[in-house]
Amino acid sequence: MTFVLKSAVSALAVSCGLAMMAAPAHAYTLMDMLRGDRQRTQSTIFMDQMPPGRVAPRGGEGGSLGGLDPEAPLPKVSGPRYYTYKTEALQFVDTSKFADPIVTGAVAEVSPGSDSEPVVQRRFLAQAKVRANVDVAKALETYYSDSRNPLVWVDGNQINERAQSAMAALADAASVGLDPADYAVQAPAVDPANPDPAARDRALTQFELELSAKVLAFVQDTVRGRIDPNKISGYHDFQRKVVNLAPVLKLARMSPNAGAYIASRSPDSPQFEALKAELAKLRAADSNEEQIVISLQGLLKPGDSSSEIANIVKALQKHGSETLTTDHAATFAAYAGGSDYSPDIVSLVEDFQKEHGLKPDGVIGQATVRAMTGGDTNASKIDKLVVAMEQVRWLPEDLGSRYVMINQPAYMAYYHNDGKEQLSMRVVVGGKNNQTYFFNDEIETVEFNPFWGVPQSIIINEMLPKLRSDPNYLDQLGYEVEVNGHAVASSSVDWYGSTANVSVRQPPSSDNALGELKILFPNSHAIYMHDTPSKSFFKRDMRALSHGCVRLANPRAMAAAVLGTTADDVARQIASGQNHAVKVPQKIPVYVSYFTAWPNKDGVVEYFDDVYGRDAYVDKAFDATTKARGAQI
Repeated sequence: MTFVLKSAVSALAVSCGLAMMAAPAHAYTLMDMLRGDRQRTQSTIFMDQMPPGRVAPRGGEGGSLGGLDPEAPLPKVSGPRYYTYKTEALQFVDTSKFADPIVTGAVAEVSPGSDSEPVVQRRFLAQAKVRANVDVAKALETYYSDSRNPLVWVDGNQINERAQSAMAALADAASVGLDPADYAVQAPAVDPANPDPAARDRALTQFELELSAKVLAFVQDTVRGRIDPNKISGYHDFQRKVVNLAPVLKLARMSPNAGAYIASRSPDSPQFEALKAELAKLRAADSNEEQIVISLQGLLKPGDSSSEIANIVKALQKHGSETLTTDHAATFAAYAGGSDYSPDIVSLVEDFQKEHGLKPDGVIGQATVRAMTGGDTNASKIDKLVVAMEQVRWLPEDLGSRYVMINQPAYMAYYHNDGKEQLSMRVVVGGKNNQTYFFNDEIETVEFNPFWGVPQSIIINEMLPKLRSDPNYLDQLGYEVEVNGHAVASSSVDWYGSTANVSVRQPPSSDNALGELKILFPNSHAIYMHDTPSKSFFKRDMRALSHGCVRLANPRAMAAAVLGTTADDVARQIASGQNHAVKVPQKIPVYVSYFTAWPNKDGVVEYFDDVYGRDAYVDKAFDATTKARGAQI
């Protein structure tokens, strides 16, 4: 019986406690008191799984929820979904107030510093037709409705050097991961000797307004991103940045180099700069560069032989680090093209695996092959970089000098302090059907010897089938069950009724699904970092295996880091055996992120598999945005 129970608990430990549709149900603990979060804990929202039109009788013996038809199909809780991207609405700029109330249609304006040269008449601004989003439209209306503000891009009867500089900056948008097509403006072909000054002025004022709209859109996009991440899927959760566009046109007009001013609005964090430099390097590289292909079926183990050994050695020589190629120079020099997976080549592969965060066992599988061959083509790397640069804009401009970064595609967590990476470790994240969200928050609490409040998604999707077969299932495993806040035996609950008022939790123990501790940053997705009894998962290269929370390979080290204490102190807290929580001395930003291209601590950009296929949705949103912006008026 002991073996059966431990096996069952280990199976449940695969879950991390993420409620895909609701926060976890658990009793009010010291952790909640420290968080001041009783209301959130007690007001958990659950999905009532009653079939439409059916009402389960309440009451019943032992807290039973009443019975439904035992033949009724099992309910199911679904996770968030991906959306068809809806682009931002564009509106016509209200130009009705753009005509200078002093300068009439019969009086020509005069350019500054000139007593005779006629300039574009402001009254034609009122006839210009430009579409923009609500923020850009408002900034345009504010600037051009004030007759004291001169035109920015037109002097006399022609476009000025400032306009040329701005257009050059917009044309270079690709260098910062944006699409130049989104900001393209056609300069009017203006003949100063045109006998129709009205036609000339209409063309110039139309250009003036169009270029201003594109400059404002560029500034807004480069600060906050050109797409709204929350419209991509329910797994994205960001407070979109508000960009102050009011001073942009004035600053562009006053700047000695308008193009440089516009370009300066791009992020300048070390991470963004590394991505930008990598993008420039790849675009300058020969796109026809030979791609090394390694074709393996199954695993190649030490002592085996394969015709692919030659390609493996070639790939390692090309993609290995300088240290690797130096340390194994003799192996490269001695290799004569054989097919034996010899000990010296095994040692070379092991060091390569170690450098790339793979299990250094010398066994070559698909993850190692991908790393050896560079993983991606030049074009696919460029695409990942562009997506990553967009995603950087969703995060705060300054990540902070002290923070935790979790990169899901890399299956890694990093602790930064004083602007430097001081700790890194492997993590397990949500599986494809239980994806981890993409958001940022602040670490507030470390809870030792935690209870695991089982989410309704797991109660319904995984426990309920077992409970309908054996109502004693949770009692046997030592779980605590409550109905309407009252402790009851698992066997006394009618598991054919609604589970809306049923809560289940697992007490602290060596088999607890959350292990020794969890690190909390309270959020509506009930995601947190935690320990796990399933240590073997960290040995895998593909670690999208949880129900959505983030399992840490070295939770004690991470807890010590965020608490600003020692591993020995953390060990003492755990050794008490008591469930208790400790607030972090200072809230620490945590970025639960999703980057398939990201620089390591040395600034070298690394590439990762798109485990959830999210980059494709970002690309679709890019395409939809560019199409909407380019639509004819």
